[in-house]
Order: sequence, then C-alpha cells, then structure tokens
Amino acid sequence: MKSLDIKKYPGFRAITLFCLFILYGPMLVIAVYSFNSLRSITSWGGFTFAWYLKAFNNPTIQVAALNSLFIAVVAALLSTMIAVSAALALARGKTFKGQSALFALINLPLMIPEIVTAVSSLVFFIAIGFNLGLLTILIAHVVFCIPFAYLPISARLQGIKGHFEEAAQDLYATRWQAFRFILAPMLMPGIISGLMLSFIVSLDDFIITNMVAGPGTTTLPIAIYGMVRVGFTPEINAISTVLLLTSLVFVTVSYFLSRNAPKNAKTKPLQH
Repeated sequence: MKSLDIKKYPGFRAITLFCLFILYGPMLVIAVYSFNSLRSITSWGGFTFAWYLKAFNNPTIQVAALNSLFIAVVAALLSTMIAVSAALALARGKTFKGQSALFALINLPLMIPEIVTAVSSLVFFIAIGFNLGLLTILIAHVVFCIPFAYLPISARLQGIKGHFEEAAQDLYATRWQAFRFILAPMLMPGIISGLMLSFIVSLDDFIITNMVAGPGTTTLPIAIYGMVRVGFTPEINAISTVLLLTSLVFVTVSYFLSRNAPKNAKTKPLQH
C-alpha cells in the first residue's frame, strides 16, 4: 500500500499556517515591540535597546535572574545524573518484576497536569514542615525535570549495542572504564540533550515555582508575572524576548544533537 502524503490533503497547508500564526504570532509581536522606543504595543516610534538596558539594570530582575540561573543549572545537573543512572539500570541491568511500572513512574510528571504536581509538592513540603524557599524550588524542579532528561538519554542508550562494553571488559577493562571510555562518549549527545531540556524547562517554569517559592523568594518567571499584574511595560517585552531566544537556542541545539547522535558517537581508546 502506498504511503499517504498528508501535505497533499486539501486545506492542510492553510490549517498549518493558521496554527503556526496563532502559536508564534504573539511571540513575534513581543519580540518586535521590545525594540520600540515608545511605551506602546500598537504604534512604532523607532528602534532602541533602551528597554533591555533598563531591564538588565533593574535590581529585582537581576536577583530573579540569578536565582533562576542557579536553580536551572543545579536542577539540570542533578536530574541528568539521576536520569543517566535510571536509564543504565533499566536498559543495562537485569529485568525485574515491575520494570514497566517503574518506567511509567519516571515519566509520570509528563502525564499529569503541572498544577497537580505543584499542589502536591506544596502539600508535601508543608506536611513535613519544610520551609518554602529556593531549596524547595530546587527539589521540585529536580523531580519535574527527571523525565525530560531521561527520555533523550534512554532513547540514545537503546541505540547503543551492549557488545561495545562486553568487548571492553573482554580486554580487561573494569565496568567503570567501560562506561567512561566506551559508553559515556557514545551516550554524550543524549546526555547533553537531556541536560539542555532540563535546564530550559526549569528556567521557564512558573506554576510549580510560584506554588513552592514561599514569601520573599523570586525567580525570573515570577518577577515577570508580578510586573504584568502592576502594568504591562516594555521591559517585560525585553525580558520575555531574552527568555524566548534562550529557549529557542537550547531546544534547537538539543534537537540537532538528538538527531545527529549516531553520527557524532565516538569512543576514546582505553587507557591502562
């Protein structure tokens, strides 16, 4: 049976363009008017970087940005390490009863609404008497980011045959040497991809962060939300554009790393 080309269906192109316009049109408007010299999103007064300079010199924005970067970096590193361990255990370890249930449990944060995760995290921290702040945000982000790191790592690992490590061990390499010099370099595109996805998910998260932040703790998404409630200003356009470009760069690099992973896989010679 000949495969169907959905691009040839009547109206497919128009529907696709309409959906893309709805999704990305507002983002484009925000990006364009972040360079507008007027405090307006309806009339153009000239090109300027003044709103970016004003936003970057805002002490509240500076503190929020540093908090967001710290949490995103640490959460991405921790969630990626946990994801690598989980992927190795499930893909290279012995099969055990309940393995499919464990896989579903790892990916559970992807399947349930984020507001449910946020509320349950808040209830948990309150129940154990944990003070809300940066640490609670970090813990919640690590848990939420694990599946985002796990999926590309697991997909890459499943494409690597086990005989590479077996051959290394036959040449008297220890399990650590086989992982360090053989498996890790081949797995690196998936690890970097998972790390980038975890970083950008943590950096952009608002719902969970707002729920478990506690009084006096702020991140960049929370700061933007607070500014919007007071009044929409061009500084918000500038900050939102920076976040949008950061997300775009990280997601694009992650995509190409995952796509070209088999071509980029290289191993290092064993050192005795």
